[in-house]
Amino acid sequence: MTHDPYLWLEEITGDAALDWVRKHNEPTLARFGGDRFEQMRAEALEVLDTDARIPYVRRRGDHLYNFWRDADNPRGLWRRTTLDSYRTEQPQWDVLIDVDRIAAADGENWVWAGAEVLEPDFSLALVELSRGGADATVVREFDMKTWQFVTDGFQLPEAKSSVTWQDRDTVLVGTDFGPGSLTDSGYPRIVKRWRRGQPLPAAETLFEGEVTDVSVGCGYDATPGFERLLITRSFDFFNRHRYELRGDTLIEIDAPTDAGISWHREWLLIRPRTDWTVGSTTYRAGSLLAANYAEYLDGTGELQVVFEPDEHSSLDNYAWTRDRLVLVTLVDVISQVTVVTPGTWERAEIPGIPPNTNTVLVDVDEYGDEMFLDASGFDTPSRLLWGRAGDAVTEVKRAPPFFDAADLQVSQHFVASADGTMVPYFVVGHRHNQAPGPTLLSGYGGFEVANTPSYGGVLGRLWLSRGGTFVLANIRGGGEYGPPWHTQAMRENRHLVYEDFAAVAEDLVVRGITTVTQLGAQGGSNGGLLMGVMLTQYPELFGALVCSVPLLDMRRFHLLLAGASWMAEYGDPDDPDDWEFISRYSPYQNISADRRHPPVLITTSTRDDRVHPGHARKMTAALEDAGQPVHYYENIEGGHAGAADNAQTAFRSALIYEFLWSVLS
Repeated sequence: MTHDPYLWLEEITGDAALDWVRKHNEPTLARFGGDRFEQMRAEALEVLDTDARIPYVRRRGDHLYNFWRDADNPRGLWRRTTLDSYRTEQPQWDVLIDVDRIAAADGENWVWAGAEVLEPDFSLALVELSRGGADATVVREFDMKTWQFVTDGFQLPEAKSSVTWQDRDTVLVGTDFGPGSLTDSGYPRIVKRWRRGQPLPAAETLFEGEVTDVSVGCGYDATPGFERLLITRSFDFFNRHRYELRGDTLIEIDAPTDAGISWHREWLLIRPRTDWTVGSTTYRAGSLLAANYAEYLDGTGELQVVFEPDEHSSLDNYAWTRDRLVLVTLVDVISQVTVVTPGTWERAEIPGIPPNTNTVLVDVDEYGDEMFLDASGFDTPSRLLWGRAGDAVTEVKRAPPFFDAADLQVSQHFVASADGTMVPYFVVGHRHNQAPGPTLLSGYGGFEVANTPSYGGVLGRLWLSRGGTFVLANIRGGGEYGPPWHTQAMRENRHLVYEDFAAVAEDLVVRGITTVTQLGAQGGSNGGLLMGVMLTQYPELFGALVCSVPLLDMRRFHLLLAGASWMAEYGDPDDPDDWEFISRYSPYQNISADRRHPPVLITTSTRDDRVHPGHARKMTAALEDAGQPVHYYENIEGGHAGAADNAQTAFRSALIYEFLWSVLS
């Protein structure tokens, strides 16, 4: 497509564009807004709003903090309790911030975006609020003792800011300081030290990046005896330079730019994304290496291997208690959790974790020894586990079952992709269903994000309990097998992602789990791009597709909102060599009027300031022009999540599942 007739739909809040949105929302709701939709919306909202769900917490000092939404508090409460109270059936919560009350007082559609709390005394917070769920936020200082916003405290207007405390009277900030202060991706290019009472323009500049960078960020480690000011310059999505600022001296941390690094007390951890040779030793991509921080910076530190992957295992996550390191690893996408003793780096299993569940870190106290872990599975509701590092964990909370899983069975399969690589996927099916039936296939395949088994109450209520089968594909581009599972499918090798997903779709039919006309697929964001490619390149494999907050016009993605930050993943469309391979799969440029596409529901949000809603709008218009079956819905609020509160999430979920049931059954 050399001429773009729908460029005007990129005007996010233009009158003509919003009129187009309204005219497309109405028939979609008329088509799928019937009795079954209303029933499913009510069921989804019951799951999302129930008081019986687990209130997940984070420790800050003497208290456990939780953000909670329900029917009475749709925008949410930031609240806290003690451990003793939390372990009872009915904890007593102190409400610090009522977002609904603030929204009503301000006349704004505020969405909670988090709080940066001053450490280690936890006396102040920098609270972020977003209009409609956008990535851009306003920042307000909050007193954790009086539970009031600080008059004339640190405040920032709406921007994609990064803020952190250095001390109670000093903030490290990157924000929109005016013309030239943001990168091409729309993130901070400059970080400053801002002192209390000082006008923001007078804040001290600590570091400036380039406009072509993705972002520049600043952090401060306030651990007594280990205070450090760290600066990060991300020159693309996966590569960055890291520095410690000592006085006026900037000291670069000498590690591969594509490596992940972190620090804790005397330790530095490095996780290279590609093989790294130091002297005569080569460390495998995805390894976790440790060194004494001070010795490493002065050139005398020796690297020690904490974790080394193999063809079946990878490091998924890790976090520090004061004196232990907690590791979550994946073995063929099944989680294992161990505690590591620094120095010897010996690993020990954690007693008390239920077998055959996916376990994730909820919170680990870096100033103590406390751990919260969550264990769940496709058919097993979450259990919140608590314990001390090195000891057994015990269950402190359990989520209720939101659907009857007695007839469900979970299996894992592997299928050969086009190049012979074995790709795993999970099937959640029904023991007593002998014939092929409606099946929903989900995938993502990008940015080293691993999809792991977990319990979904809304999925269970609206799909599984009605007889549907669910499939989770662990395709390349993700992180299920560590960095190589991702890096081999970047840029010119992007086709591997789509070949993997297509192979899973074909295998589901070969196994008799479903038929083409009963097979649907769903994905959002980068997964929305995956759906766009399935729609245009593999239309014969699917009966229906759901494409949410998607990238679709890969000719212009780098010019829209945060798109420039993703060129390391996809390539640069302005480079003729890169466009040659991008153009082969870019959905917007590959719509056919002759090749029948399966029905597709495309959803997005006007307030998504990460992936431009123009992608979804233009794709819909072009599909209509080509005579292809397409339905469209755009939520005004919601940001990149597509929904700003539980009611909107329930509405969106019911719309998606009603579309799938209507088309596939």
